[in-house]
Amino acid sequence: MLTRLLSNDFPRSRVLAVVLVLLLVALAFAPFLFPGVKALNVAAKVLVFIVLVASFDLLLGYTGIVSFAHTMFFGIGAYGVAIASTHMGATWAALGAGIGLSLVLSFVLALVIGLFSLRVRAIFFAMITLAVASAFLTLASQLSDFTGGEDGLTFKVPEVLSPSFELLDQPLLGVTIDGRLLCYYLLFVTAAVLLLAMLRIVNSPFGRVLQAIRENEFRAEAIGYRVVVFRTTSSILSALFACMAGAMLALWLRYNGPDTSLSFEIMMDVLLIVVIGGMGTIYGAAIGSALFLVAQSYLQDLLRLGHEATAAIPWLSALLSPDRWLLWLGVLFVLSVYYFPTGVVGRLRARRI
Repeated sequence: MLTRLLSNDFPRSRVLAVVLVLLLVALAFAPFLFPGVKALNVAAKVLVFIVLVASFDLLLGYTGIVSFAHTMFFGIGAYGVAIASTHMGATWAALGAGIGLSLVLSFVLALVIGLFSLRVRAIFFAMITLAVASAFLTLASQLSDFTGGEDGLTFKVPEVLSPSFELLDQPLLGVTIDGRLLCYYLLFVTAAVLLLAMLRIVNSPFGRVLQAIRENEFRAEAIGYRVVVFRTTSSILSALFACMAGAMLALWLRYNGPDTSLSFEIMMDVLLIVVIGGMGTIYGAAIGSALFLVAQSYLQDLLRLGHEATAAIPWLSALLSPDRWLLWLGVLFVLSVYYFPTGVVGRLRARRI
């Protein structure tokens, strides 16, 4: 059963296997292990980014395509849920319609971009996707009657997923079983299913062809594979998974706006996470997302403790000021890339420990 679920793509490293199991347990029992609103928000965001980063890795790490339009599909999924829930009400039908229509739109846009752009050189394709993503961001910001403009859209979700809903009268292990908790576990199950689906894709014959195209597209073309067809299909699959990640984010936040799902900063974060976790490894998306988001969320708190502890040493206390958290985050990224040039997963697999 485990072999079938993991599609024969095992960690191939005892340390990596332990890390993945610990991450799975931490996310599965996050509401009980890490109490507090902030911890639950971080765990939910990790689940969303695991799907988003893995979908981008399917494009970059497995096919060798550099695209800056990935957050556009992420935003389409989020806006689909937000717009449908705003106009149709807090119903499951609204969620279904929003996700369905956003998947259709993502499919069409990814197909058009793939057919018209994937025949050009890599750098030109990257520039085309950047232009398309920028145009979509501008469009979302200006269509205020439809998208809420810069203010975005705040909406309600089905009652069973809302914080006011309580499934049990008494807390379980000190945790209130409410709609927020149910929404978290809906995200957890969805992320697990989508991640396993991507594992199955990259370890199928289709995935092997994608890797062959990444290594040498001329050789793949010479032995009979239609490179444009495979690359376009990869782009479409990647867009659909990113769209689902956006829907997950909107469902959790019950809000969506341009800066929430369409900003270029998110695209940069995704690129960093892919590099940190390891390109061409779906497992790297999970580990990289957890490391990045935990560091991003708690580094300020750690620096504040260091700042207070070193108050007697002015220069060190100033260096550890919480206001300089971005500086230290950058240092951590540089060190991670230096010591893990193939990513965490690549390094652990190479060492085989």
